[in-house]
This record gives sequence, structure tokens and C-alpha cells, in this order.
Amino acid sequence: MLPAEAVNKAARWTLLGLCLAAFVALLPLWAPVLLAAWSAILARPLHARLVGRVGGRSGAAGVITVVLVVVALAPVLLVALSLFGAAVELLEKLQQSGGKRDALWALLSSEPNLSLDRWDGRRVVEFVRQYGAGALSAANTVVGAATAIGVGAFVFVFGFYTFLVDGRRAWSWVLTHSPLPRRHMARLGDAFVETGHGLLVGVGLTAVLQGFVATIGYLAIGVPQPLVLGLLTTFAALVPSVGTGLVWVPVSIGLLLAGERGPALAILALGLFVSVVDNFLRPALSRYAELRLPTFVLLIAMLGGMAAFGAWGLLLGPLFVRLAIEALRIWRESRAPEPPVASVR
Repeated sequence: MLPAEAVNKAARWTLLGLCLAAFVALLPLWAPVLLAAWSAILARPLHARLVGRVGGRSGAAGVITVVLVVVALAPVLLVALSLFGAAVELLEKLQQSGGKRDALWALLSSEPNLSLDRWDGRRVVEFVRQYGAGALSAANTVVGAATAIGVGAFVFVFGFYTFLVDGRRAWSWVLTHSPLPRRHMARLGDAFVETGHGLLVGVGLTAVLQGFVATIGYLAIGVPQPLVLGLLTTFAALVPSVGTGLVWVPVSIGLLLAGERGPALAILALGLFVSVVDNFLRPALSRYAELRLPTFVLLIAMLGGMAAFGAWGLLLGPLFVRLAIEALRIWRESRAPEPPVASVR
């Protein structure tokens, strides 16, 4: 019969191996699961209001999930993929250009691919027929397979519903079975929630609003590819400090070199306005979501996360850095000597 120490050691190694296998199995789909968890946390107040009105927790979660898919996710996914396909084509033209001047000319000479003058049923069908293949091809180039988009969307939607219904119960299970003390896990959980709120609301919503304002400006000025430039501006706005200048500065310079001084100055004024809007949006949104990371640390975390994990590193980099900072604080506090207790006279 094996001694108790050997049995415990074997059990620990077995537990470690099983946890590692579970981690490897879940790793390919961590991004939609992470987004689903953060989105469910953001929707929790609305879910709490609907629980007593719409068939309990499951019914309320079902209503919110259906609204999310029909009203937000499906249209945004269709338009984003179509615009992304056009953006990839534009970037390919820029890469094939002979120099900086040719690249700017390729940008300025591109014809808009989308028209918003009339959106009847026939135009919607034509839109899907014209851009669907290009959008899926672009998505296939980025994520490795077109089916990954459908799988990721399914996992996100199902995970969103599941976290709304059983998120608190799952967190209680984690607190009970974690090897870390409950108070430490609670602090790491708060850091996890803070990062989700900060990235989705503080950073993501700010970028979407900046991209929307920039798109309106591009349409009003009449530059080529206004919707594609608006999409690129939204992505650029995710990068702290540098932000939207990655888009409007080259466009303004290109218009100036092409002799379009008026539109160039208009784009410059638009870019400065969009940059100033950021200074008002972030403090306003910080009341609802604040990520307690310095701007430089957030920038490095995002860029380093993209280098290490690809595009999704924009989320994973700041999350790991924020959790690491909180873990270091917990470790320091656990090793710090107890402060002297003042005597009560």
C-alpha cells in the first residue's frame, strides 16, 4: 500500500494535469467567452430589473439575448465584416503602391464602395451579394477559417445567456473551490470586472463614438471611402495616446499633396475635434467604468498583447497586467507586518 505522502503527490500531479488539459481545451475560444462574461456583467442591472417581469432569470436573460442578437449583434456583424472587406482591399492597394506619394494617391483615388441613399429590399440583397464573399474572405484571412466567426458568435451568445442566468452561481463555485483565500479571489474578481468595464465602456465605447463622429465628418467633407475610414478610425481610437491621428493625419497630408487644400484643412480640423472629443468622453464615461491603469501602461499592455496574442491581445494584455498588479498588491499586503494597534485609554 502506498504511503499517504505519495498518494497526495500523485493526486496533486493528476489535478495539475487535468487543469492544464481543461485550459488547453478552452484556450481557442477564450476571446468570445471573455467578451460574453464582461457583456453579461454590463447587462446585469438590466437583467435584475426584468427578472420579476419576464419569466424569472431565464426568461429575462432570453429576452436580453434575443434583443442583443437581433438589434445589435447581427446588423453590426454584417456591416463590420463588409466594411472590413473593403478596408482590406484598400490596405492591399496601399501596400502595392510604389511609395508614400503613390500610397496617398491610392487612398484618395479610391471610390466609395457603399451607398446610403436608398436601402430597400433589393439594395440589401445586392449589398449581401456584392460584399458577402469579400467579407468572409477577409475574416478567413484574419482568424484562419471563416467558420471560426460563426463558432465564436455562437459561443459568445450562448455564453452571454449562461453568464446572465448562472454567473453568480458559477462565481460562488470558483470562490469555494479555489486554492486561494476567498478575500484574495474577491479582489482578483473585482479587478476582472473593473478591466471589463474599463475596456468595453471606457475604451471601446469611446472609440465607437469617436469613429461615429469622424464618419459623419468624412461624409460631410466628401472624402473617398468615408465608411471605411470611419471604421479604421474606430480601430485606431482603441490605441491610447496615438489614437485617431493614425488615420486623419495621412488623409489630410494626402489631400494637401493632391492640391485639395480646402478638404485637407477640413480633415485637419475634424481630426483635432475628434481628438478633443476624446478628452470629454473619457472623463464622462469614467463615472460608469474606469480602468485604473496609467495611460502609458495601458498602451504598452495593448501593443504587447497584440504582439503576443494577436488582435485579441487588445483585451488580454490589459487584463493580465491588471490582474498581475492586483496579485502583487495582495502578495505585498500578506507579507507586510501588522501595523501597531494604538492603545485605547
